[in-house]
Amino acid sequence: MTLSQDPDRRAEVGEKLAWIRSRLAPLNARGVRLRGIDWFAWVTAGASNAVLLAADTGVAEVLVTESDAVVLTDTIEAARLRDEEVPAGFSWHVAPWAESRPREHFVGEATDRGLVLSDRPTHGENVLPSEFQERRLRLSSSEQDRYREVGRRAAQAMSEVLRAARPTWTEFELAGAGAEALWARGLAPALTLAAGEARLPRYRHPAPSVARLGNEAMLVFCARGFGLYANLTRCIQFSPATEQRHRGEMIRGIEAAGLRVCQLGLALSEVYDALARAYSTNGYPAAIGEHHQGGLTGYLAREVIATPLTTVQLDAGMALALNPSLPGIKIEDTFLLQTDGLENLTHDPDWPSVVHEGRARPLPLERL
Repeated sequence: MTLSQDPDRRAEVGEKLAWIRSRLAPLNARGVRLRGIDWFAWVTAGASNAVLLAADTGVAEVLVTESDAVVLTDTIEAARLRDEEVPAGFSWHVAPWAESRPREHFVGEATDRGLVLSDRPTHGENVLPSEFQERRLRLSSSEQDRYREVGRRAAQAMSEVLRAARPTWTEFELAGAGAEALWARGLAPALTLAAGEARLPRYRHPAPSVARLGNEAMLVFCARGFGLYANLTRCIQFSPATEQRHRGEMIRGIEAAGLRVCQLGLALSEVYDALARAYSTNGYPAAIGEHHQGGLTGYLAREVIATPLTTVQLDAGMALALNPSLPGIKIEDTFLLQTDGLENLTHDPDWPSVVHEGRARPLPLERL
């Protein structure tokens, strides 16, 4: 059975389409048009319309009306998307790749020239109201199952690459090996940051360079599978020192202060405030302003970033990826918030870890 025939995906699609249709009349809309890679994956239960990795939109979109749900694409893409990506439950409008007018004419006819809502509005469309994102942030059981698989694969790729890394590698080689390991597991390397000994203390977002790794290195993944992002960071030390271990203990304590506040009903601003206090307690009051601290994740690597003013309240089924950092050290995993606490989706039981406040947290891999 191919992914496009998966009955669980079909059921999930049916629930989402029913919800969208239930919002049309209250919003005085005749249709919803979803163009982004993120929204296409959401409405199709994990299908990808992406070809260009760096793009926000893909090679197909979905139009939902009261009576139909249509994949809008062109003659280049239709066969592959039908065969390999999109589950049953959609009809299709396939236009010549060189002409845009047939698609727009079809949308106008299908919606009786009425109001259309879109994640990326054009042609007089209106933007999706916030209730759509609120619905998307709460992941269903089938979405959570797919997320667990993405997290497992991403964690395995990370561990494989760092165990193979050598001090003589360049940052380009480390990032390239990371991308290769992700692709080999069916995940898109949406982001692979890498820094070695010289650049790691200097930059929070170290785009890889020709510099050699040296005595220590960090690798960061934002890995996309089924439209969902697994975000994780790991470090390796080829010459472990007491000062490095102290930094690790400190950043685990700061992270724990934020994770402690990831509870049902609390606002993301409270997570930010807890991290800010922890930085100050550890003697780094300015660190909260030197890098964002993560927040909610899911169909975007960062769905909602935690700030002092973020009022979004945490709820069951939401995914979080906090990434507190200090010069030369960062920690990050992707968690699902459940009614009984946080579930770590990117934990690799074979990676060295320590139990901190009842939760296994990654240690730097020490390679002497």
